[in-house]
Amino acid sequence: MIRYALACDKGHNFESWFPDSVAYDKQTKRKLVTCPYCGSAKVEKAIMAPRLSSASKKRSVPSEVPAVAAPAANSPVAMMSPQEQEFRSKLKELREHLTKNADNVGQKFPDEARKMHYGEIEHRSIYGEATPKDAKELLEEGIEFHPLPILPDERN
Repeated sequence: MIRYALACDKGHNFESWFPDSVAYDKQTKRKLVTCPYCGSAKVEKAIMAPRLSSASKKRSVPSEVPAVAAPAANSPVAMMSPQEQEFRSKLKELREHLTKNADNVGQKFPDEARKMHYGEIEHRSIYGEATPKDAKELLEEGIEFHPLPILPDERN
């Protein structure tokens, strides 16, 4: 495990733990590391003093530990049962499957969904972004879509 001191572009400082530096790099690239105070995804490592430990104080750390940012004051927290952890794992698998096997159309999602619904283009799996207004309009037109599952720890 590695702990990083982080700072967002708004000047907020916080810490977050990662399994390793590669995990930090991947999550930052995907804009999953966000400031717990303002939600900004423009986060960089801040300077921090190294922490040294003696061999007698070493402890075993699981290899698959998710990154957790220090929560803002009075943030909701939870402990999960094994069943809930399995459910979160399945949601993560579902999201990965959907994004791997669909075209990312970004902000064009409402237009592309309409074109497919009305037979203007061939149906295919897509994902992207829609404003609440766009989503409401799509539903009113009878166009079926579903939000991609996003797990809270993916935003830290």
